[in-house]
Amino acid sequence: MHSLEDFFSPEGPLATAIPGYRTRPQQVEMAQRIAAAMKSCSVFIAEAGTGTGKTFAYLVPAMRGGGKVIVSTGTKTLQDQLFNKDIPTVRQVLKAPIKVALLKGRANYVCHYHLARALDDGRFVTREDAGYARRISGFAKTTHSGDKAECVDVPETALVWNAVTSTRDNCLGQECPNARECFVLAARREAMEADLVVVNHHLFFADVMLRDEGTAELLPACNTVIFDEAHQLPEVATLFFGDSISSAQVLDLARDTKSEGLAKARDCLDLQEACRKLEKAAKDLRLAIGVDGGRFSAQQLRDKNGFAPAIQDIQGELQAFAAVLETQAERSEGLEKCWQRSLEVGKHLKVWEKNDEPGFVYWAEAFTHSLQLNRTPLDVAEIFKKQMGGHPRAWIFTSATLAVQGNFSHYTAELGLGEAESACWQSPFDYHHQALLYAPLGMPEPNSWGYTEAVVDAAFPALKACRGGAFFLCTSLKAMRRIKELLEERIKDEGLEIPLLLQGEGSKNELLRRFRFLGNAVLVGSQSFWEGVDVRGEALSLVVIDKLPFAPPDDPVLSARIEQMNRAGRNAFMEYQLPRAVINVKQGAGRLIRDETDRGVLMICDPRLIGKPYGRRVWQSLPPMKRTRELGEVLEFFVERSSSSL
Repeated sequence: MHSLEDFFSPEGPLATAIPGYRTRPQQVEMAQRIAAAMKSCSVFIAEAGTGTGKTFAYLVPAMRGGGKVIVSTGTKTLQDQLFNKDIPTVRQVLKAPIKVALLKGRANYVCHYHLARALDDGRFVTREDAGYARRISGFAKTTHSGDKAECVDVPETALVWNAVTSTRDNCLGQECPNARECFVLAARREAMEADLVVVNHHLFFADVMLRDEGTAELLPACNTVIFDEAHQLPEVATLFFGDSISSAQVLDLARDTKSEGLAKARDCLDLQEACRKLEKAAKDLRLAIGVDGGRFSAQQLRDKNGFAPAIQDIQGELQAFAAVLETQAERSEGLEKCWQRSLEVGKHLKVWEKNDEPGFVYWAEAFTHSLQLNRTPLDVAEIFKKQMGGHPRAWIFTSATLAVQGNFSHYTAELGLGEAESACWQSPFDYHHQALLYAPLGMPEPNSWGYTEAVVDAAFPALKACRGGAFFLCTSLKAMRRIKELLEERIKDEGLEIPLLLQGEGSKNELLRRFRFLGNAVLVGSQSFWEGVDVRGEALSLVVIDKLPFAPPDDPVLSARIEQMNRAGRNAFMEYQLPRAVINVKQGAGRLIRDETDRGVLMICDPRLIGKPYGRRVWQSLPPMKRTRELGEVLEFFVERSSSSL
């Protein structure tokens, strides 16, 4: 057995097995602290800057420590990277005879039952979808995992996946005629038998915290839980410790019932009519909000003339629908499940309409074709703390962005972690020479008319100097679209050969692939591109942030939290709003420097960074870049960078 220092040393097994591996003191220290937390079954919070090597810092002790370990990530992309690349590398180096499993949510696995239903029904939106369904059918016969990420012939974003996978609502569970060959159940069995299980935060909370059938056994059986990208946990926990019901769920229920009815109860004409009426009531509920999307408090909805009648109507139709369905439920497992779903949906609607439970905020979000009604806890600390109780185990929380100026108090308060052990390790990169933080002079107030135009005016000289290779990270979709329009005009007017990409014009992975391939493109994005994006080299040398990313204060959840904190005599801005904005800025800034040879400029246009006292807390939380307010220094930086790369 090697010691941890031996594993990470310049002559150790990691250095021998991995080309270009370098020993980093931060990585060794982090691995030692995690190993100690695992041994003592304690809570440990670790911020590790970009390039620290935090993945190996937790994987090595996780694979050496014995016992069952759950690693939970923020995204399915990182899940796949861990399972397919990082874990096999470390396991081979350690020669660890451990069993590893990858577990995703149901929607990631082909469902034999729903695939057969979709093929029998044959009603696809497009001819392309029909072709995709046939390819998925072939894939289902040859795959071991059933994971749609492995079905390379069908895009993961194809709409047909909704018809051939199951959801928590429409999965028949052990009653399914295809239960013995079910990919979801097989993945869960493998997870139960594994020493190391890789999940994502949504699955951890949805299937473990909410005690979903089967997976609830994972947490009691494990000795260590490691959360990577742990900065996302408060948001995900808030989502899953609440409740939601949407018009889309009601539509799915009506359509699933219609399909089951045609297959197993064709003679019951009342059922088809009940489905039609329920579909109409669900669509009318969305229409009652008006054309515009957005978030609304329960009170704002009550003030809309058509909302109260629409919610009464959908409840009435749902009651009638459930009564008809009950008479047919014994005719198939599918109809039985649909009846149970109708009762569950009715219960959620009643709870939401009553909306009188203290400690929760009731609100709704209107999308293009659906309305989601939400019941969200104002504070998840006590709920999360309770979930951590019981069987002694280690809880590790790690990310590149958790602290504000080295302080974790906002994070521990949100999750109820108390006086947990914590540590910060700075990135090993030489930010003073590799990066420049630019806060342009003369910017108007961020809420003033013409601010977006001022952002493009200020950024365009820097964009020309670096000849493309830039991210524009926007705090709203409206600003994102306007910046793209303005850049398009300027690039055309000046005759520049700079490709322009916009979030939404293709999947995130496809846009990133094109961005890397083009080498001098500009990508304009919103929330999706602030984190989880890794572009190295000169393809990305300028990151522009239009505004400090404060959540809009009229957001119903944020508004209720601010009110609750202020009532308790606390400072909601300093304790909650500012720390969240700082973490988001750190995430956006983290896109710029990804390895030792990267060089680039981070441009934060918002004048509050310099003009407001709290702005100091923002930039002091960023890596130690050289700072400037002069455009000339930015232009000189790019001239020097070009000279050094010749």
